Amino acid sequence: MLQRTWQFTQMDRVIYGRPFAAALAEEVQRIGARSVFILASGTLTRETDAVEQVRHALGNRMAGLCAKIAAHTPRTDVVEAANAARAANADLLVTIGGGSVTDAAKMVGLCLGNNVAEPGQLDAFAARIAADGSTQRPHIDPPPLRSIDIPTTLSAGEFNPFAGCTDTVRQVKQSYGHPLMVPLAVILDPGVTVHTPEWLFLSTGIRAVDHAVESLCSSHAQPLSDATSQQALHLLGRGLPAVKADAANVEARLNCQLGAWMSVFASQGGVPMGASHGIGHVLGGTAGVPHGYTSCIMLPHVLRYNAPVNAARQTLVSDALGRSGDPAADVVAELVAGLGLPGRLRDAGVKQEQLDQIAVESMHDRWVHTNPRRIEGPADVRKLLDAAW
Repeated sequence: MLQRTWQFTQMDRVIYGRPFAAALAEEVQRIGARSVFILASGTLTRETDAVEQVRHALGNRMAGLCAKIAAHTPRTDVVEAANAARAANADLLVTIGGGSVTDAAKMVGLCLGNNVAEPGQLDAFAARIAADGSTQRPHIDPPPLRSIDIPTTLSAGEFNPFAGCTDTVRQVKQSYGHPLMVPLAVILDPGVTVHTPEWLFLSTGIRAVDHAVESLCSSHAQPLSDATSQQALHLLGRGLPAVKADAANVEARLNCQLGAWMSVFASQGGVPMGASHGIGHVLGGTAGVPHGYTSCIMLPHVLRYNAPVNAARQTLVSDALGRSGDPAADVVAELVAGLGLPGRLRDAGVKQEQLDQIAVESMHDRWVHTNPRRIEGPADVRKLLDAAW
């Protein structure tokens, strides 16, 4: 008899399909915040009026703005933002942008709750994952302030209490987590995503596909996540090509946002992901590959590697994407190609001489060790990287 546990996050609510500025004003009023610090995408700040809409919604509650969080959330940027939020006596964070900005808000909360004022201090709070997959998470005091997130991409990191933060000196992306690092609320407004570059919106959509696929194919899948993951693939498999065909299709954009949200129900509930995610984390932190691209490239190869042990589960992927009877790896690869996204590591700027380091570092990611087909060591990862090269 199946015996597992489903866990819930500390998120209050998700608001979808409403203009973000009006929804934000209502949420800030509901929470009772008086001093709100904004973390925003630099491009969004410079080239659109989205941040001005946030300013207007907050009025005299706005305490400050950070609009220079680089890709993969460098810890130097995080600590600088935390010091600014501390100086402003902020009592709430608001993010508007992609996954790097979302993770930055989580890390700002960690810094403020644990007296972190210098980048090197973050080492004491990072998860330690050994090459055998054993994980130690140090004690972290709860963040004293939470966030409201307005995502502009589909990677869906705003729905979980973990953050990736990169030490740019060592080129290592570290993992941090606390239950209260999850946002209080998420606002899904498809209108603001029209400013997101096409490659970024579509590739992070494949990142969401990756969430759903590895959830369905997990050795620890659960009934609720099976249902949400299949619906996520149904929405994303139709929504992403529709946005590619017509960038102004706001209904398709909302379907993609809803699909991205549903794609992470599994990880919210404790279902582990697999090697596509695990290797992808290292490709991002070590080789600078955008998160969406890591999924575009690695997921088909991981599916092929895993097929000998979970072929039956992979049929659920093909069914949900409307391609019953076809190999899931081929279905995903063709979806990626149809969106005009890269399918090879070399197309994403990864150098062949980096592959050995990536293989070794991947063994220190927890999700490599929860892959459905066991990965014994760097040599197995290197085979996957060679296949993707």
